[in-house]
Amino acid sequence: MRESFFLALANRMPRGRIGIRMRRELLRLAGIMLRGKVVVLGPVTIVPVGGARHIRIGERTFINNDVRFASRGGVTIGRHVQIAARVSFETASHTLSFLPGCSRPGTCAPIVVQDHAWIGAGAIVLPGVTIGRGAVVAAGAVVRRDVAPMTVVGGVPARFLRNLPEQSDDLDDDDQNTPGSDMCSYA
Repeated sequence: MRESFFLALANRMPRGRIGIRMRRELLRLAGIMLRGKVVVLGPVTIVPVGGARHIRIGERTFINNDVRFASRGGVTIGRHVQIAARVSFETASHTLSFLPGCSRPGTCAPIVVQDHAWIGAGAIVLPGVTIGRGAVVAAGAVVRRDVAPMTVVGGVPARFLRNLPEQSDDLDDDDQNTPGSDMCSYA
């Protein structure tokens, strides 16, 4: 009940600096572990009720509007991650086998998004997937397998498209020249 109350309040906050700060604190009160300044621009959906406690989000991460967390299996998002609108994290699924007259058994597996990843609009990340450091998931992709660091994947199902050039290894919390650092100015 507490989670639902604070999530409902957070989802009604207006955009802008004050609304973003209030939304961040309300999401913390709902049970999401937010480290440092995280920007959540718009409403998020968390299922099932009680799932907020299974979500961990690293500092300086940017989350656009209408992001869905089906978080029964757990969702861990690293630092400096950019998540576009309408991205869906689905940690639960069903097996292919069934017994006549019964539903298919459910399965859960965690999702991990490592530091500096970017997930494009409308992407769907399925159970058990790890998205590597600095990787890019193209808009509309359905990710069902791990994504290697510093690669781009896209399509349905997502497949390797290309490697990305390596950045310096000294990226840290204080680096203000990372792509999207202007988005952190909201916080």
